[in-house]
Amino acid sequence: MEGGGHSAAADLGGSVLTGTFGNPLGVVAKQLGLPMHKIRDKCPLYRPDGSPVDPEVDKEVEGTYNKFLDNASHLRAAMGDVAMDISLGAALETLRQSDGGISSEEEINLFNWHIANLEYANAGLSSRLSFAFWDQDDPYDMGGDHCFLPGGNGRLVQALAENVPIVYERTVHTIRYGGDGVQVVVNGGQVYEGDMALCTVPLGVLKNGGIKFVPELPQRKLDSIKKLGFGLLNKVAMLFPHVFWSTDLDTFGHLTENPSHRGEFFLFYSYATVAGGPLLMALVAGEAAHNFETTPPTDAVSSVLQILRGIYEPQGVEVPDPLQSVCTRWGTDSFSLGSYSHVAVGASGDDYDILAESVGDGRLFFAGEATTRRYPATMHGAFITGVREAANINIHATARATKTKVVKSPSTNAQACATLLVDLFRQPDLEFGSFSVILGGKASDPKSPAILKVELGGPQKKSATEGGKKEQHHSNKSLFQQLQSHFNQQQQLFVYTLLSRQQAMELREVRGGDEMRLHYLCETLGVKLVGRKGLGPGADAVIASIKADRNSSRTKSGPSKLRVRVSKPQPSAKS
Repeated sequence: MEGGGHSAAADLGGSVLTGTFGNPLGVVAKQLGLPMHKIRDKCPLYRPDGSPVDPEVDKEVEGTYNKFLDNASHLRAAMGDVAMDISLGAALETLRQSDGGISSEEEINLFNWHIANLEYANAGLSSRLSFAFWDQDDPYDMGGDHCFLPGGNGRLVQALAENVPIVYERTVHTIRYGGDGVQVVVNGGQVYEGDMALCTVPLGVLKNGGIKFVPELPQRKLDSIKKLGFGLLNKVAMLFPHVFWSTDLDTFGHLTENPSHRGEFFLFYSYATVAGGPLLMALVAGEAAHNFETTPPTDAVSSVLQILRGIYEPQGVEVPDPLQSVCTRWGTDSFSLGSYSHVAVGASGDDYDILAESVGDGRLFFAGEATTRRYPATMHGAFITGVREAANINIHATARATKTKVVKSPSTNAQACATLLVDLFRQPDLEFGSFSVILGGKASDPKSPAILKVELGGPQKKSATEGGKKEQHHSNKSLFQQLQSHFNQQQQLFVYTLLSRQQAMELREVRGGDEMRLHYLCETLGVKLVGRKGLGPGADAVIASIKADRNSSRTKSGPSKLRVRVSKPQPSAKS
């Protein structure tokens, strides 16, 4: 950015090295002799009117917020796989309301600021983050300081790209892959051919279908593309004539009164010490980031200046107009269509693994932050996946040269089966009342397996099912009731059991509504309803078998039906 004799480097995309212990980008920076600036912890907050928040109140609310996160983790553990169908936002809001400790207007505004910060970290609305898996990558966080790279992260890119042939202004619209290699078709019809290709486009581009794959990608990969969340973070970068803000801090925050606007310019980054000039960056997260996409840049900058003047002019500090401003629009950028990934409701860490899988017998490979379950939504995660796929490409190239076979070991863990179960019940074979059933085996065999799912839609249903699993449900009952009543059944809770096809058919014929069905299920059939994990490994085999049968029938029905099916929007990504 330039203006008035000043210049500065602004990172409009990824900007923070999140942890320096073992971070490969930190290692590269050291190898290049590039200094790193630790982001200082001090972050004062300001009220909507610009006055400073009492540090003690700030500390107290932050402690309560962290307590809610801890309590949510304990509740999640107690709930088991039922938590897969709940959003983190739903759980936190329920805990806040039931706790009653945050009640004043300022406390609520502060709490919402922390939610905005959470939505920034995940590039997603809290109402869409998976309660079960939103933080599944936490055990792999890099330790050490969070840092800025003076001069911007472009310095890393330039160094890594040195002497690498790169062709620009070629928009890829088709990738063909098969036993003979790959063909990449770009705008104008030009075709690039090769033995293998590595696809690193953002998840948003894959979700949008901007690239046609021939043949179509495997169904499990298409499903994971739909299930994973790809959220939004926008920025306003402003180059000023001089630094008017405090130079003893790198961040400060601003509260809003409207919860739907909580992410609007909620956090400011000072780049004055690292950018080479008086640069200030305002962040827009959560719902506000989506609204920001259609806000005229002049209006956005005016709003930021109004906030800054509300903070600094009462202190006797004049806030000048910026020399240059840049507003990002990552959500409408056709080469990104979002910012970075998160685990949405209905998704899990397994979906990252599935996105990372190569296709076409080692011809087409995938890398990028949305292909690593350990380091998603980070720059170092994207870098690591590139190294990973370089190794995989070498393995396959060597295997072809030596005419040996690469042995694959696809994910078959219990979590993968849990994810399959959610998908299968999107189209159950039987539905009656709060009950739904998926059927396995042959239709002519009454003893063939079936899996029953019961939706816990209210206290009455819960009390009826407790006869089947009384001890397990007792500890979760109050939370279930709070979540159901507060969110008006928008968040669904499920329990399961294994049945035979004949038992499922008999259950469907029971008259008297859900209460009588539950009585018949528990008393007559002697069945116990359990959470997903309670089904055990035997159910995993049934789930895998039903999924395989459905895939087989879908393949037989022809490719045109498959294309229609996968083009439908994914309900869970919109919930």
